[in-house]
Amino acid sequence: MKILVTGGLGFIGSHTVVELQKEGFNVVVIDNLSNASESVLDGIAAISGKKPAFEKIDLRDKASVSDFFRRYNDVLGVIHFAASKAVGESVENPLLYYENNINALVYLLQELSQKPEAHFIFSSSCTVYGQAEKMPITEDASVQPAMSPYGNTKQIGEEIIQDVAKVTGIDAILLRYFNPIGAHDSAQIGELPIGVPQNLVPYITQTAMGLRKELSVYGNDYPTPDGTCIRDYIHVVDLANAHVTALKRLVEKKNIQKVETFNLGTGTGSSVLEVINAFEKVSGQKLPYKIVDRREGDVISAYASTDKANEILGWKTKLTLEDGLRSAWKWEQKVRS
Repeated sequence: MKILVTGGLGFIGSHTVVELQKEGFNVVVIDNLSNASESVLDGIAAISGKKPAFEKIDLRDKASVSDFFRRYNDVLGVIHFAASKAVGESVENPLLYYENNINALVYLLQELSQKPEAHFIFSSSCTVYGQAEKMPITEDASVQPAMSPYGNTKQIGEEIIQDVAKVTGIDAILLRYFNPIGAHDSAQIGELPIGVPQNLVPYITQTAMGLRKELSVYGNDYPTPDGTCIRDYIHVVDLANAHVTALKRLVEKKNIQKVETFNLGTGTGSSVLEVINAFEKVSGQKLPYKIVDRREGDVISAYASTDKANEILGWKTKLTLEDGLRSAWKWEQKVRS
């Protein structure tokens, strides 16, 4: 089956392409290269033995999306990663996030809705829960008012998919990620943000390499054991495998509802200081950091209940926080060598 992976040269997308190709899926990648490099195709090929078809397309251009589906009319499954994803940036530039994250989704669904049957996996986020009242967060937790435009685009995206699935042949699975980290163990692909990293782990590895003077820890006065925010850090390879499992569930018609939702995390929360300490342990590097003011849009704590994903989706994480940090450091060293 031919599968479209949007944002397929990005961090999570590239790892998912590798796992899809391992499972025999015929993959075509769309990416506009706004936060990725075409050289990632070589890394994918080095691991999987096959370079996927690639189309440089900006999904905000409706005509280009329509043209793609005319040329690839046998695409029956889409894994949709392509989106802007930095909480802080979304607060500063909300219109960029609404245009990129909502318009692209609508144009993809318009094309898929013309097919008698299609499978759609949506890259969603635990940000839809806002500051959840209870930990760990289950899929039944209420969706809270978004704390950032980024989070709001994920909530709106989920609502759009629910509405469209009711009246079309599209079946969908919404995957609410917690915090992806790490890299492929081969160090052929990994997280390579353009510009200043917005996520914790690449900022840590860049600081350890001397590219950044020091790491900023945003607040140490939160109501947590060490005062820093707590997150659920999931290895990107585990996350990629969850997408393959979800896609197979739809292809094999094992889904119980037209739209299903699963949290993807480890079930364990780690604070920012715990991540720093774990990195220092696996890398042998002392990490310079300073405590600065809280950052707008950050929630205190978020970690997943994994029961539903384990039992119904049939997926579990296999890799640890240390595995993720070790592989991220190996990747950073390779990139800078």
